[in-house]
Amino acid sequence: MSEVPSPRLRISDHDRESALTALGEHMSVGRIDIDEFGERSARVTTAKTRGELSEIFADLPEPHPRYDTPGTAVGEPEKPASPLAGISPLQRVMGALLPILFIATIAVIITTGITWWFILVPIGISAVGEGIWGKGWENSHKKLGKQRRRELDG
Repeated sequence: MSEVPSPRLRISDHDRESALTALGEHMSVGRIDIDEFGERSARVTTAKTRGELSEIFADLPEPHPRYDTPGTAVGEPEKPASPLAGISPLQRVMGALLPILFIATIAVIITTGITWWFILVPIGISAVGEGIWGKGWENSHKKLGKQRRRELDG
């Protein structure tokens, strides 16, 4: 027989989020109005124990908040995978330099009058890079460009 956790047991942020989600569901089906949702939400954010949360939901049917299990170890939050995971530093450098090399090659062709075959230099570097690093090379400069745009936008 499992023991029922004490209403004095402290709650986590996850428990509060679960309570807010449940309140949102009650509002969406019309059990509570927007003003009551605001009042109850404020009480949820200041609640410290399971008993305080239970009082907020005493007059409401399911759904109620889902609580963390007692004794659950609290660990460090999981970090999202880097968009550059799996790309070596050399691939990053080459991926960043390749677009610059194409632009420089075109500029040299236009300004010096060197024949068009000179464009084969960056194309050859791309082919060698894909041959050495496989498909990861193909998208490394695209990933680097997207990462830079995100950093500039953020």
